[in-house]
Amino acid sequence: MRPVIDIRHIHRIFESEAGLAHILHDISLSVMPGEFLAIIGPSGSGKSTLMNILGCLDTPTSGTYLLEGIDVAKLTDDELAEVRATRIGFVFQSFNLLPRMSVLDNVILPLAYTDVPRADRERRAVHALRATGLPVDHYDHRTNELSGGQMQRVAIARALVNDPAIILADEPTGNLDSVTGRMVLDTFHALKRQGKTIVLITHDASVAAEADRRVTIRDGRLYREAASAPSMRGGTL
Repeated sequence: MRPVIDIRHIHRIFESEAGLAHILHDISLSVMPGEFLAIIGPSGSGKSTLMNILGCLDTPTSGTYLLEGIDVAKLTDDELAEVRATRIGFVFQSFNLLPRMSVLDNVILPLAYTDVPRADRERRAVHALRATGLPVDHYDHRTNELSGGQMQRVAIARALVNDPAIILADEPTGNLDSVTGRMVLDTFHALKRQGKTIVLITHDASVAAEADRRVTIRDGRLYREAASAPSMRGGTL
């Protein structure tokens, strides 16, 4: 079975007036279809830079990224935009919802600039919302009327509306209390059972423990997850 995500010897170096900053060092990682992977690391470890590369929001300085077998470096800007719109769903800590719009209209937004008819957009949005377990009587509420956990479910539904192969979640429980965070994690488990591939980035060990597999990023280097202190990986994880 071919990995959905296959990155090989990725480096990311940023240039600034202060000089060169080597953020990611020789990162190799494979994620299989239907896998729930957690990448855990402290602030400044490079995990957000890695997430941006996985989401095709940034490009590595060197190395190879194969997304569903396609070399991302060979895609045009328009093709990359299409990949981000249709193959990857993004879930963020801050939700990024429009507060004066209804739940349903927020979920429909990624379809706004497509040729999908309005009725089909609504049908797909309702299907995505049902997958998250949000009660039907909340669909016409404005998002600023919802709890944090409900807003994150709406954000997950928005990520699902184009039926992406991969869901990338960046600290999705970071702004939530333990009860609502539990609801969001249960939603991810339900999506995994439906065959979705999930990559979750977190600084919280208890959240990372929910995943099928965990890797640690520290000082821009990827480590195998172990029962004791992890040792640096020696190849593809």
